[in-house]
Amino acid sequence: MKTIPIYQADAFTDKLFCGNPAAICPLTEWLPAPIMQKIAAENNLAETAFFIPLGPDFELRWFTPEIEIDLCGHATLAAAHILFTELNYSKEIIHFHTLKAGTLTVTKKDDLYILDFPSRIAEVTETLIDLIEALGGKIPSGVYKSRDYMLVYENEEDISAIKPDFFALSKIDAVGIIITAPGNNSDFVSRFFAPSAGINEDPVTGSAHCNLIPYWANELKKNKLHAYQLSTRRGELWCELKNDRVLMAGKAVTYLKGEIRI
Repeated sequence: MKTIPIYQADAFTDKLFCGNPAAICPLTEWLPAPIMQKIAAENNLAETAFFIPLGPDFELRWFTPEIEIDLCGHATLAAAHILFTELNYSKEIIHFHTLKAGTLTVTKKDDLYILDFPSRIAEVTETLIDLIEALGGKIPSGVYKSRDYMLVYENEEDISAIKPDFFALSKIDAVGIIITAPGNNSDFVSRFFAPSAGINEDPVTGSAHCNLIPYWANELKKNKLHAYQLSTRRGELWCELKNDRVLMAGKAVTYLKGEIRI
């Protein structure tokens, strides 16, 4: 029997039971991908992150309950939090090397973790009737797509009121669906749905903000932005557009630590 350490942390929040929970498994070498996928399915969280040492840096991978994902913000933040608070990482910056998203960095500044991620520009695309109907039928002011669809609405109340048909959304050809609008007490708000990846509604989604930050920076003519994700657990992000990169700052708290026996 092999034992693997496991931690769980709530990301993009400073309160337990808020933000987005992620499981973190530090490894000394990679497990077979099917085993990591089974662990993620057993955890049944939006994301389980695995990392191994790579010299002074780390290699990082993320799994939903259904698939290995190409980019995840909250689980990267949670992995950095565990390294800093539980595993005695002593430098200010962590470099994570990933399979498809390049090198990601997390910088600790007081009680904030600052993520440096690639910007993803969503392009205008056709309005899919099936997608609009799956989101309740209200017509957005704009529809965009990169990895995910992004639908822009008029106001925060529109975002709060949407009640998705998750089965119908699971048939849409995209990893996820972002809905967004100007915020009442922030620059913008959003929600994120990814039922095809085993996540009906994600509480706080860093990868979605790779689309949201450049879009709202252009719309609002400002590079520093404050955002809320309007899930039940809610999440708060401080964001910045820097050329072709986006910075996202948030907090995290540890919920549990233990071990997996396989």
